[in-house]
Amino acid sequence: MNTREDRTPEEHSAGYAAPLLKALALHLLVAMMLFVSFSSAPEFEPAKPIVQATLVQLDSKSPATNQTDQQIAGESARTAAPRHEAEELEQQQQQQQQEQEAAQRAAEAEKQAAAAAAEAARAEQQQQAAAARAEAEQKAKQQAEEEIKRKADAARKAAEEEARKKAAEAEAAKKKAAEDAKRKAEEAAKQKAAEAARNKAAEDAKKKAAEEAKKKAEADRVAKQKREQEDARAKALAELLADETQYQQAQANQVGDEVAASYEDVIRRYVSAQWRRPPTARNGMVVEVKISMLPTGQITDAVVSRSSGDAGFDQSAVQAVRNVGRIPEMQQLSREDPTTFDRRFRNLTLRFRPEDLSF
Repeated sequence: MNTREDRTPEEHSAGYAAPLLKALALHLLVAMMLFVSFSSAPEFEPAKPIVQATLVQLDSKSPATNQTDQQIAGESARTAAPRHEAEELEQQQQQQQQEQEAAQRAAEAEKQAAAAAAEAARAEQQQQAAAARAEAEQKAKQQAEEEIKRKADAARKAAEEEARKKAAEAEAAKKKAAEDAKRKAEEAAKQKAAEAARNKAAEDAKKKAAEEAKKKAEADRVAKQKREQEDARAKALAELLADETQYQQAQANQVGDEVAASYEDVIRRYVSAQWRRPPTARNGMVVEVKISMLPTGQITDAVVSRSSGDAGFDQSAVQAVRNVGRIPEMQQLSREDPTTFDRRFRNLTLRFRPEDLSF
């Protein structure tokens, strides 16, 4: 809920600006009133000496008479001076009283202006508080309406979800019943088909057994005949070559060389697959690696027999051979032709070149 504390500093400043302007206007009005009051105060003219004299008409004046007149005039002058001072003092007191009254009026006006400013500020604050309360009430009302709407939407969605759930359960039950009926029908059909298949398989097996027995008899006859023919040819060849031992040995060596070449290709493929070219390898380098191997095809050792001059390249060749581990094809060779294995592969030297990335 938003309150007055949620307002920005600009809104607070705008709220207090109106009372401040009113107070300043009232102070200005009081100052103007004081100025007008002082400027319009009445100016009193200086008091003139009052001389009271008695005119006596004399036909003739004696020296005594003239002296008496002079004394009377002096007395009048002395009496007029204090009276003039009293009048000036009274005027000053009246002026001071007027100034005090004007000051009191100004103070009262200033007090009234301050009271009016304070009243205006209170009115503004009350207005702002009323606006904040109205805003809070409006927001509370809006939130209450939104809460009611949210609950109504939630209730509607829950009802819809419940209806969908029941419909889905009904559909699932219907589908399950249909699937059960279909499965039972399929199982019955499968059992029937399986029974027919078993009967047919038994009949086919019986026929196949008869055919295989017939084929086996024919194969035995052909094999026997072939063995007899091969024995005859072997006997004739042995007789023909009995005196040509050296020729036979040469033929055996030729066959052994051909077999060895094919197995060397196998070894090269294994080692090439494990080799990783080092950064220092350059075309033209050649390293020879001596490999020791068991009849099972297990590589037991690999060492450099002739260096290329680059230690990184030499080590990469040795590591590639060792990573091969075992060559299964060599086990077959050791069984079929142990002589060739011992002579050619138990200790084998391979040359390694980087330009073709293979042995």
